[in-house]
Amino acid sequence: MQRCKWMETTSVSELEHELKELVEKHRPDGQTGEVANYIPALSKANPKHMAASLCLLTGEQVQAGDVDERFTLQSMSKVITLAMALMECGEACVFEKVGMEPTGDPFNSIMKLEIMRPNKPLNPMINAGAIAVTSLLPGTVEEKVERILSFVRRLAGNTAIGFNEAVYRSEQETADLNRALAYFMKQYDVLEGDVEEVLDIYFKQCAIEVNCQDVARIGAVFANRGRDPETGEAIMPEQIAKICKTFMVTCGMYNASGEFAIRVGIPAKSGVSGGIMGAVPHCMGIGIYSPALDDKGNSVAGVRLLESLSATWGLSIF
Repeated sequence: MQRCKWMETTSVSELEHELKELVEKHRPDGQTGEVANYIPALSKANPKHMAASLCLLTGEQVQAGDVDERFTLQSMSKVITLAMALMECGEACVFEKVGMEPTGDPFNSIMKLEIMRPNKPLNPMINAGAIAVTSLLPGTVEEKVERILSFVRRLAGNTAIGFNEAVYRSEQETADLNRALAYFMKQYDVLEGDVEEVLDIYFKQCAIEVNCQDVARIGAVFANRGRDPETGEAIMPEQIAKICKTFMVTCGMYNASGEFAIRVGIPAKSGVSGGIMGAVPHCMGIGIYSPALDDKGNSVAGVRLLESLSATWGLSIF
């Protein structure tokens, strides 16, 4: 398996030592953010928690911090369902319904849907785009949910991954804005199928529960051109992994993606649970958890940790 050139002279134990130091350095940064409170179940997270995991393309994992803490994928799941839709429906089908452009608006904004022609979401990483992508997956509600969960388990190499029922119910009960986005798209034939059924699938994909090791290993598959980092098995075509990583760079950190690309420079996708998934091409997957968020919806300490990792190890792809 290919490794980063800088790692040829760096041992796993050295990586672990440096990662532990950086996690503890940035743990206090979470005090400047706030946990998500518009989804009541997420407001219960402890803002002092912080964890990070690296999955190298040899399959080795390095971790530090509160690595036993579990959290939900939230918007990190958007990358996964995008990969599924591209494999199952094809690029032409997906990009007929969803655009490829970044947006400077918040991830749950309806404004661009109203003023753009055609009235389709700008990209698959905002809520409207992700809901539209989920609607494209073939099958019944139960079949779609099972396939999404099975795909996450395969990517993470963990058959024990399941749903957080409390988070799912909490999202379902407080999703008025997502419902507005979905019904608007239904009016313009962007969203396929029954709105409430599509939203039910979307809430469940967001409520899939993972830990940092799971997220890092998923990131490693994308970093490894769609191949399992341990077995080399092709889980998705290289072209699809490439498309997903490109969206992670341009749109993955909400409307802070441009600044993140300059300061960190790696493909990444955040979620409002406080998780961040990174995919450093030909090098590693990264999973980070720290639930206190900034005003864009990104983990405060997580972003600063990634800035330090990128600067220390030269991870920027630019």
